[in-house]
Amino acid sequence: MKVRLAFAVALIVVVAAMANLFPGRAQEARASAEEAKSNNGQAATKNWAAGNPLKIALLKWYQANRHTTFKVGSQPYGVCFDGANIWTANYAAATVTKLRANDGEVLGTFNVGQGPIGLAFDGANIWVTNSADNTITKLQASDGKTLGTFSVGKGPFWPAFDGENIWVPNAADVTVTKLRASDGKTLGTFTLGGGPIAAAVEGTDVWVTNYNNGTVSKLRESDGAILGTFTVGFRPLGIAFDGANMWVANRDGGTVSKLRASDGTVLGTFAIPGSPYGIAFDGTNIWAAGDPYVVELRASDGAVTGQFNPPGPAAGIAFDGANMWVAYTDTVGKM
Repeated sequence: MKVRLAFAVALIVVVAAMANLFPGRAQEARASAEEAKSNNGQAATKNWAAGNPLKIALLKWYQANRHTTFKVGSQPYGVCFDGANIWTANYAAATVTKLRANDGEVLGTFNVGQGPIGLAFDGANIWVTNSADNTITKLQASDGKTLGTFSVGKGPFWPAFDGENIWVPNAADVTVTKLRASDGKTLGTFTLGGGPIAAAVEGTDVWVTNYNNGTVSKLRESDGAILGTFTVGFRPLGIAFDGANMWVANRDGGTVSKLRASDGTVLGTFAIPGSPYGIAFDGTNIWAAGDPYVVELRASDGAVTGQFNPPGPAAGIAFDGANMWVAYTDTVGKM
């Protein structure tokens, strides 16, 4: 992977996270997956119709293990939904792609900075972190017009929107940057330990995964004060909120952690096959995308209710209200 990183030494954590995205471990993981399928297959089929009712409305009450893929830019990582369209951050192409969610038609491809990797939607605009430029770009969602590019910390990764501001974890300089969404002004830079890499918002707090030290930190939205740091699994990456709890994909631990959002209590650590990377909530269940599987877990108890074989290692994942969208090596898949 040819990447022009001016801060190669400082960005070890980011490089490690990316380099591990495409390991050749499919055969080893597939063996454990077959065992999981034999143990959980019957239960998964039985519980499918009790999951997201939108699946039933779309005549998808069964686990068909189907993927419809659409070509985007090279090495898409981040995925987000803007209410009508899907956006992908194409790391190696220095672009973002906009696709219509109902049929996957590409509506535009837009140039951004070097190493685009994470995406967030603020209700009107798309924000994309440029990990090799130490910037974040704001694009008008309607037409992809660039509204501004703003400096953040080193190695910005997966951002989040809190209703007014954008939060950017900067993996290489162990900080989180808070920007006002209206104009991109920096409102604060807060120091965390262990390579902050992905953010998610719940209520009045922001949660950030610390990739290097196996923890997640909870920050107060108003002033960035650290309200707590909690131990999860090895190499935590993706993070999502289910309305009451935080879910964390532990990349190199082969697990997913569930924490109570109110106080950070770990409610469970659930083993899944492969190496989870991105994570999303569909209103009922949690989905973890990774290498070599996409796994569905019941949010109530973490039981595996589905396991899918995508066309390649998966990274970012987003829900559009009816389907999951997953970033692969050079495509995005609709499930």
